[in-house]
Amino acid sequence: MIGMSVEDVMTRDVVYTTIPGSRNKVLDLLKEKHVSAVPVVKDESLIGIVTRSNFLENPEEEQTALLMTRDPITARPYETIETAAMRLIHNEIRRLPVVDGGELVGIVTVSDIIGAIANLGIEEPIGRYVDTFIVSVWEETPLPLVGRIMELAGVKVVPVLDSTGNLVGIISDKDLIQSSTIVDTIEKSDMSAGSDEDAWTWESMRDTMSLYYSVSRVELPDVPAKEAMKNNDLSVLHTTPLSECARTMHRRGLRHLPLVKSNQQLKGLVEDIDMLKAIV
Repeated sequence: MIGMSVEDVMTRDVVYTTIPGSRNKVLDLLKEKHVSAVPVVKDESLIGIVTRSNFLENPEEEQTALLMTRDPITARPYETIETAAMRLIHNEIRRLPVVDGGELVGIVTVSDIIGAIANLGIEEPIGRYVDTFIVSVWEETPLPLVGRIMELAGVKVVPVLDSTGNLVGIISDKDLIQSSTIVDTIEKSDMSAGSDEDAWTWESMRDTMSLYYSVSRVELPDVPAKEAMKNNDLSVLHTTPLSECARTMHRRGLRHLPLVKSNQQLKGLVEDIDMLKAIV
């Protein structure tokens, strides 16, 4: 890894947005470009970033400026990728906008560094980097409930099990965003001109005022989890070499790999960001 810098692995053609802007535009970018976050630029300077988590945690926020995370953690092009990896792990984030003199020049992600690890020939067994804390859902669980479970558990991915407990797929926050839509509704709030405790209020004036207002929110369709999940056609064993896992992840665009026992029963999940520990 000696001599490999951030600019060697970063993405230079960055998908970004500007302010003022709307949630709809950012959501379209996330879906169409298949990215996990969109940096926000003003006057050619980076001022924030909108991630999938921002959408799922703030479903009714419409303005990009209020939706984004301000002053995101960044990297510089000439830093080593070990330094970038340490920053990603320490802050529990998945990407670092790369800035030079305040200007956005690229973005480096966990996936970019995994691509570098794939070529290092690390034979260390992947078992050391397995997360055995697993929050899973049944394949018939309604998708809005899946989203709520992920939010409460603080996880970005959940394995999907069938009625016999076998692993049949995986749902990530990316899958939730791809399935989501923006729904506009009209809400009604009843307002009273007086109260029962007010002796001077005429009966005819009580409960006669209603306030109607528009609400726009990101919603998930009421479909079972199995309709949004990615099928589980890949898994690893405790002894699978780390670089082999990294190659599989990088080629298939995966963030997680299920780890199974010899009887194919789910034992844990391998998350790409945990594999960065191998180089730091």
